Amino acid sequence: MRAYRALLLATLGLAFVVVVVGAYVRLSDAGLGCPDWPLCYGHPIPEAASDASAHGKAWKEMGHRYLAGSLGILILGIAVASWRLRAHAGLASALVALVVFQATLGKWTVTMLLKPAIVTAHLLGGMATLAVLLWLVLSAREFQPAPEARRARLAAGLALAVVLTQIALGGWVSANYAALACPDLPGCLGQALPPMDFGNAFHVVRDLGRTSEGALLSIEALTAIHWTHRMFSLVVLMTVGFAAFRAWQISALAPLAAVVAAILAIQFLLGLANVMFGLPLPLAAAHNAGAALLLSSLVVINFFSFRGLRPSW
Repeated sequence: MRAYRALLLATLGLAFVVVVVGAYVRLSDAGLGCPDWPLCYGHPIPEAASDASAHGKAWKEMGHRYLAGSLGILILGIAVASWRLRAHAGLASALVALVVFQATLGKWTVTMLLKPAIVTAHLLGGMATLAVLLWLVLSAREFQPAPEARRARLAAGLALAVVLTQIALGGWVSANYAALACPDLPGCLGQALPPMDFGNAFHVVRDLGRTSEGALLSIEALTAIHWTHRMFSLVVLMTVGFAAFRAWQISALAPLAAVVAAILAIQFLLGLANVMFGLPLPLAAAHNAGAALLLSSLVVINFFSFRGLRPSW
């Protein structure tokens, strides 16, 4: 069982790295660094090219693929160990299915030329993989009962749902390259309600940068995408803030509540900084990492509140 727990922790750490590196690849415009899949221009390792920039993007893309492949192998190992130990075999099996689907989305991301719906679904799949692994890590440990922790279930569950929605919106912003559609604060293009085209902005079945009819996506559509993500961040701030406050009132969850509140504050500030400083790559990648950490912290609080347990590390 000790080796199984160590495997879970190592896989969880790698899953977080894969999520962050995947965001970095996307944000550095290297998502099509290798236009074929699973190889790169027909080779397992990018070959030297005269264009240094293209060569660098190819290495970023293949590096992410190898990390994701390693994660898949570890998850398969978790499933085998779970079946043998008869511990959480159902959840481990579901995780294998999720990873297979995630790999398919990774392939489609390349072969379908970065369709926003596929890119966003790939991001959500990575976050879901991280969340399920974290739940498995917690399930493999023993904790003391704390029935009072159940009082935070509603607030914690709602906060998790809201953050998942915001991650989807953030992925839609990134997949449509709309992060700088509103370059000012606190308004957008100098207005509280700038001209926006929500119909084309959130039409799911379309190509990158195009409407469903094939026309170029307008600035009004990009503005709608960015503005929606920005406004929903206020919903996240209030909902997660309330969940942290509710958990703070329960002694068993108070330390976790402080962690959630701290991550929430940092993530909100990172969002503001990305707009203020024009989306520098390190800040943009940090914002994605912050989303993964915020999601993880809420998964932890939901685990303890729904099971009525007291965390002990």
